[in-house]
Amino acid sequence: MVWIILGIILFFVTGIIVKTNPELQRYKVLGRLLALLFIVVGIISASIVQINVGETGVKVLFGKVQNDVLNSGLHFINPLYNIERVDIKTQNYTMSGVNDEGEKSGDDAIKVLASDGLEVTIDLTVLYRVVASDAPKLLSETGPDFKDKIVRPLTRTKIRDNAVYYQAVELFSNKRDEFQQRIYKSIEDNFRQRGLLLEQLLIRNITLPNSVKASIESKINAEQDAKKMEFVLQKERQEAERKRVEAQGIADYQRIINTGLTDKQLQYEQIQAIKELALSQNAKIVMMGKGNSPVILDAK
Repeated sequence: MVWIILGIILFFVTGIIVKTNPELQRYKVLGRLLALLFIVVGIISASIVQINVGETGVKVLFGKVQNDVLNSGLHFINPLYNIERVDIKTQNYTMSGVNDEGEKSGDDAIKVLASDGLEVTIDLTVLYRVVASDAPKLLSETGPDFKDKIVRPLTRTKIRDNAVYYQAVELFSNKRDEFQQRIYKSIEDNFRQRGLLLEQLLIRNITLPNSVKASIESKINAEQDAKKMEFVLQKERQEAERKRVEAQGIADYQRIINTGLTDKQLQYEQIQAIKELALSQNAKIVMMGKGNSPVILDAK
């Protein structure tokens, strides 16, 4: 388009200069040919458009957005069209409490009220992309700054609307995935109506009030102490059971011995013991007395 404008300007300037200065008449044809060349180059360059990978082209004619789009590649178009390139790759929008980590500088985390009245701070990342076929609708209805007009305000509003169905501790623990899915479903339809596709919604961090965090930590410590005490008690019960079984075995052994031993059995065992002592190299004399116990004399 710039070349066309330069050619037109050069065409009229050449005519004006030649009219005011007849001595330059011989340059009139050259100037007109040069102007015509500029116009031709401008028309050719304006008629050829290259759309890069991950982009889609939206045609605009005198401020009116056309419904058809240009996919990636080389295209020959009406030179009067103005092509708006729209990124259709996956994009992310992060709202974080850490400075310079999100799209906005400073603390951009989302502060919501849970059903129990406690304030919870949520860090969030939204993954989305522009639907190529809906790019003309998005540009004509919203404009190129759809991040600030759709993605940011809609996400923050839906998070606040859905957080009131959960308690603060539930958002932090067992209901976190459910909360994330609920937000995803509520945002997905609104994005689709605007020409955006919500790919994923990631809750990066949920921060509870300090008083609630202290209460949770105290509860966890108490549960760990209770489990430790239960382990100790279980171990003591097992040890007591072991000792009981051992004592019962000793008692059974003694009962069996006391029941099976008679006087004749003891006398027989005594004779066998004396016999072994008599055959020993150390015992030389065995004297049998009238009592129950013999007298053994060592001759060394």
